[in-house]
Amino acid sequence: MSNSARRVRVDSLKQCMIDLKPTRKENEVYINQNLDVTKLVRYIEESKKNGIHYTYFHAFLTAIAKVMYNRPYLNRFIANRHMYEHNEVLLSFAAKVSFEDSAEEMMLVVPIEENDNIESISRKTAEIVDKVRNVKEEKAGANNVADMLGKLPNLIRVPIMGLAGFFGKHGMLPKSMTDNNIYFSSMIISNLGSIKCGAIYHNLADFGTCSSLTTIGEIVNEKKINDDGTEEFRKVCSFGVTIDERIADGFYFARSVQMIDHILQHPEMLEEPASSKITV
Repeated sequence: MSNSARRVRVDSLKQCMIDLKPTRKENEVYINQNLDVTKLVRYIEESKKNGIHYTYFHAFLTAIAKVMYNRPYLNRFIANRHMYEHNEVLLSFAAKVSFEDSAEEMMLVVPIEENDNIESISRKTAEIVDKVRNVKEEKAGANNVADMLGKLPNLIRVPIMGLAGFFGKHGMLPKSMTDNNIYFSSMIISNLGSIKCGAIYHNLADFGTCSSLTTIGEIVNEKKINDDGTEEFRKVCSFGVTIDERIADGFYFARSVQMIDHILQHPEMLEEPASSKITV
């Protein structure tokens, strides 16, 4: 494929399934779960009192990164009927350059290293977003290519995009089209809570090397009835994941979501290195 991924050999049954259903659209699995983030909310509020301003999005990025290091099958993808695994963890999202309906969106990719934690991931993410919204620096990578291609007439643009799909499947696209490209990342993450929306199902794209897409909903109060009959309100967040079922099985996916829940129930784990081993 390229220096950014390595080939993974699969058993005969898995290969036959890949051949029978060769596209991501045919292999989408959607998981939706409400996560109790009461302790995470408390952790972030306490951090702010100490002058540390983390956001819920930064916390989820960190939790997802930790799970991807602990559950490496999530970092795999299928291309040209072969399975590959990314050599690094790349989390991506799209951000508007300003908070207006007509504002342009930019693709942003955050590389997560083994020793990163919520502090470094928060800093990295903030710096990347600030460059887009405040510095207004010249577009680079896939954002620049998309800006140029989008202005071409159909007669020229459509054949070019068709070739891009072919070359992408064979790992032959230039870095100018894969750098800062959310479709060439480990996972795309959409923070819908920022627009007061719940987690939704979102389809995967056959273009690129990204096998999963996560949506994070708004944090709301939910009433809980305890065993003794008493009532209490908990902070709950809807969490949705669309994933290519060819890269692992349902048991693996379920355990991965459980691991995210475990981290959010123990938010102090966000301060540990992303690659630190987690036992659930």
